[in-house]
Amino acid sequence: MDDLVTRLLPDIDQPTALIAQSMGGIVAVLTALQRPERITHLVLSVTSGGVNMPALGAQDWRPAFADEFPSVPRWFIDDHSDLSERLAELQMPVLLLWGDNDPISPVRVGEHLARLLPCASLHVLEGAGHDLGFSHAAEVAKLIDRHLLG
Repeated sequence: MDDLVTRLLPDIDQPTALIAQSMGGIVAVLTALQRPERITHLVLSVTSGGVNMPALGAQDWRPAFADEFPSVPRWFIDDHSDLSERLAELQMPVLLLWGDNDPISPVRVGEHLARLLPCASLHVLEGAGHDLGFSHAAEVAKLIDRHLLG
């Protein structure tokens, strides 16, 4: 994950909003922690955001994913970043998007992040799962627009 952040950082040379889903949320949070002065807004969708997922009732997707996609790099499968202690450093507005039908990142994860992030608001989409960016694209786009313009 750190290598992805290192590749991303040079491109953040002006005020930037980061939007991330699932494992991308860890990259977004790590990036925001390194460049908080450049990140104007965060949108984290059905992510871990760097918290202890099993403790919050998340289903472990890794074994099945590794079996289905054996060429995926191990760092992707093995990452268990826990950034809980640093999340309070993120002072930018954060929109948390969750589906009420997601065993990979259940609503409890979003609620936990909402407590840890000082300027966060959680929006739970009814009937949405881990693919909510696709399955509820129009609603998600409206929520992101409102977040960025607010």
